[in-house]
Amino acid sequence: MTGSNKLVKSDYTKTALRAFFLQNGFNYSNYQGLGYANVIFPALKKHYGDDKKALAEAVEENIEFYNTNPHFLPFVTSLHLAMIDNNRPEEEVRGIKMALMGPLAGIGDSLSQFCLAPLFSTIAASLATDGLVLGPILFFVCMNVILTAIKIFTGHYGYKLGTGFIEKLSEQMEVISRAANIVGVTVISSLVATQVKLTIPYTFAPDKVTSASQKIVTVQGMLDKIAPAMLPVLYTFLMYYLIKHKKWTTYKLVILTVIIGIIGSWLGILA
Repeated sequence: MTGSNKLVKSDYTKTALRAFFLQNGFNYSNYQGLGYANVIFPALKKHYGDDKKALAEAVEENIEFYNTNPHFLPFVTSLHLAMIDNNRPEEEVRGIKMALMGPLAGIGDSLSQFCLAPLFSTIAASLATDGLVLGPILFFVCMNVILTAIKIFTGHYGYKLGTGFIEKLSEQMEVISRAANIVGVTVISSLVATQVKLTIPYTFAPDKVTSASQKIVTVQGMLDKIAPAMLPVLYTFLMYYLIKHKKWTTYKLVILTVIIGIIGSWLGILA
């Protein structure tokens, strides 16, 4: 296997445990971006050694937007570190990192919030109503032991998968990275179409006939016939342009969206 291989299994274990710090520094500009960089920082520092410039660039690259489940994050970080420790291009690393963000968020949230938490909280509440202090203690211990075990297991599995994966498929990494990017773009596109709500409620009557038979035409209906979800896509492209070329922050985008929403609703041209 090629690469620097400066990181050892214990580094991956420490990084997996640092997943508890993912929510530290959470903000609405890059969500968990700052926490992600903090989680992998010791491993990055060891990998780059005395190359302070490369370390600074790596940290800056990983402060970008990220949002996933903290308990499955070690799987991502282990793959990430295994790839950079084998000198894979940044584009490939980022593609894998971003492609795994959404699926692992769904799995982790379902397991922790809709399976483990209801199960142990029900047991703990039952004990607590009987006056047993063991109830909340049991909930705290069980949840943290299981979630810590999940972090360590996924971290080690990601490390094992990453090292073997890179060694066997190093020649195909460009294709795999491209596939990961396609998956990421597909997920974002579906979110745009389903989560961004922007319509034109304006209606008009094209012909002057009696009110009983008058045909009402909606502008939104006409746009939907041309291209469904056209306005959400165009607005998303505007946001992308402002971020990419004008270097706008998320806070500016939120303020702009609020202003457009208020004015558009007041004038009756947007809903």
